[in-house]
Amino acid sequence: KKKIMFIYSKVRNKVLFCVNTGAAAVVSARTYADFTTEASFEIKKCDIHKLDEAPATQVVMTRDEGLQYYRIMQTIRRMELKADQLYKQKIIRGFCHLYDGQEACAVGIEAGINLTDHLITAYRAHGYTYTRGGTVKEIMSELTGRRGGIAKGKGGSMHMYTKNFYGGNGIVGAQVPLGAGVALACKYQGKNELSVSLYGDGAANQGQIFETYNMAALWKLPAIFICENNRYGMGTPVERSAASTDYYKRGDYIPGLRVDGMDVLCVREATKFAADHCRAGKGPILMELQTYRYHGHSMSDPGVSYRTREEIQEVRGKSDPISLLKDRILSNNMASVEELKEIDVSVRKEIEDAAQFATTDPEPPLEELCNHIFKNDPPMEVRSTNPWIKLKSVS
Repeated sequence: KKKIMFIYSKVRNKVLFCVNTGAAAVVSARTYADFTTEASFEIKKCDIHKLDEAPATQVVMTRDEGLQYYRIMQTIRRMELKADQLYKQKIIRGFCHLYDGQEACAVGIEAGINLTDHLITAYRAHGYTYTRGGTVKEIMSELTGRRGGIAKGKGGSMHMYTKNFYGGNGIVGAQVPLGAGVALACKYQGKNELSVSLYGDGAANQGQIFETYNMAALWKLPAIFICENNRYGMGTPVERSAASTDYYKRGDYIPGLRVDGMDVLCVREATKFAADHCRAGKGPILMELQTYRYHGHSMSDPGVSYRTREEIQEVRGKSDPISLLKDRILSNNMASVEELKEIDVSVRKEIEDAAQFATTDPEPPLEELCNHIFKNDPPMEVRSTNPWIKLKSVS
């Protein structure tokens, strides 16, 4: 007779899963009814500036939300690690700024706004391209410069776009006034939409950002300005580059929040709070997300000349956004270890399939170089680098 080994729950004294030792098969006996459908969590209180109240610290997350956040963050993490690998193999070239470590920022922000709202960021844009609706295959193909890329292989790492997502911008801080322009359009069109403009601590000292604050406050624009403070502007610690590191107070006359950017629930609640502020017609608001990047500033930066490997490992061990969410899910019986492992396996397969496509898809031909300059315009000639070469642009 084949031996059957049963593993019991210490809490409910019921079978969790059984292992058929004769056939080496594992059969799950848990159903969705066994799991907690939602749980309450105590999160870190936000520091506030020129606000009478702060976002809630007692929040609820459903099982479905938790699994969704986990899958998206794991997808971004694995996608960035694969990009690192392809870059080192010289399959991805040029500028490449990775987002691993900061996943809770992108996922939390998206959970607090609508897809009909608008978002613009700097050049660390892969994660936002995914949360705004791009696919892993499109993003990876754009990184390798292939026709199947989200910008047809002509944008690369820093210039990816989707509906209501305006990049991916290569000029430090320049996306913030553009985001204010989007906010002006939101107010002008009266659709109760808002604009989120993201920038880093390195860009926070740019003069154009303060000019933008001024106009946004004067016109009461529905604009959320978010500083993703990952502690190092390129390779310079914030303490050496900023006379004041209270970035959430930099708007002076604009209200601000300082948020734990490593906790997806903290970011979600703060973003919801900020969105409600904007939709109520109160004008712009600032958020500072205190986060951390595991890679260097870009792939050309090893990331350990201005900080120690021990510092990076300490953040990974104590504050990793994916580990924090995973612990919450498991400790509140919202999913099993096996279910999360299934998600991990599924994500890795999606990344590997996308990488395979991104390395075999053809590169765009030269005749497509100037396409899509304008939208819905008849074909037009484009001047090349010399008068003998004529190129054509097709919308």
